[in-house]
Amino acid sequence: MSTSRPASEARTGRVLGGVLALAVLALGVVVWLAGWHLGADSAVYRAGALTLLHGDPLYTRDVLTALPDWVRLPFTYTPAAAPLFLPLALVPPGLVWGVLAFLSVVALMVVITVVSSSPGHSSLLGRSRWALPAGTAIALALEPVWKTLFLGQINLILMAFVVLDVLVLSARGSRWAGVLIGVAAAIKLTPLIFVPHLFFTGRWKDGLRALGTFVALEAVMFAVIPVEAARFWRDSATDPSRVGSVHWIFNQSLNGLVNRATHLAPWSLAVAVGVAAVLAVPAVWLVVRLHRRGEDAGALLVTAFYGLLLSPVSWSHHWVWCVPLLTLLLVKGWRWVAAAVAALFASQIVMLVPNGGDTEFGWGPGWSVLGNVYVLAAAAGILGLAARELRLVRRSPQVVTV
Repeated sequence: MSTSRPASEARTGRVLGGVLALAVLALGVVVWLAGWHLGADSAVYRAGALTLLHGDPLYTRDVLTALPDWVRLPFTYTPAAAPLFLPLALVPPGLVWGVLAFLSVVALMVVITVVSSSPGHSSLLGRSRWALPAGTAIALALEPVWKTLFLGQINLILMAFVVLDVLVLSARGSRWAGVLIGVAAAIKLTPLIFVPHLFFTGRWKDGLRALGTFVALEAVMFAVIPVEAARFWRDSATDPSRVGSVHWIFNQSLNGLVNRATHLAPWSLAVAVGVAAVLAVPAVWLVVRLHRRGEDAGALLVTAFYGLLLSPVSWSHHWVWCVPLLTLLLVKGWRWVAAAVAALFASQIVMLVPNGGDTEFGWGPGWSVLGNVYVLAAAAGILGLAARELRLVRRSPQVVTV
């Protein structure tokens, strides 16, 4: 095979992927013209931007006045998120879902492309022109991905920011490395987990740049809307229940698991944090080991899944990191593991387990396993990989490659 063949296949794949993304945008136009209601969260993003422009309170228990009448959700994002959502204010309200869905599919393809081209492995995308569009289409069947699109969430876009920052900008020594993580964290706090990731992997300048970007964006909002900014950091940021019932099955975090098991005991969060602290030891060690032997994508994924476990609230649609995980498993040739991961996230299991109200408190052992399956799978994965790494160390202390 000539060297130009893989490049040609990859280019064709990107074109086909672009057609798929445009098809999603066309669907968004149809949704707009038909007057259908999709993307409640995207409506909140737009309403937050409009609320900022109107000078109204962002962090109120009342519904934002700029929200359409079919959405009844609070603005739970940071003060800096509101101006970052301002471009959505220029989009007709019914078309916001389509625009975000289009950008999310593009972000999905960016993540697949970057991870599939991980150093030390041959890219999947140069083998077939159908690899990228087919991989994207398969990803759309995974529960975290389709739910992100359905809700009009921004998870895929933020994930692409982090992947580009760590695996492209930081890997190339760019002076812009860390900025995208800072921006992502200024929209949702959860990407802050990648700041210590940069520190632990020896990229101090990138980590400080990420932290500085985040702090600068939030500081600007203290100057623009000081009362609302103070209200967010004093009240909203420390109130996980503001985003929904923490014991609901769709909160697939350690905190969600413990609250379900203890029937919302007041000490549940402390227990969850304690478990996360213990799990941090093998997770950090694993991140450092993988980074030192050049497996930056693997190290990044360990941090991402640990972050999902650590966060007080990790809704099931936050677990879009299953896509780069599947991509990396296929790149490494771990097809059976990839099949198991795909089956887990395509099974829609968290949609099928009885839930809602106090239902979670009545689960027996079987439902408890299925109802906490994302949490248990991620914890088992981190511990299993750490155990495997420990065996490698004992076999050959100087080993630097698998």
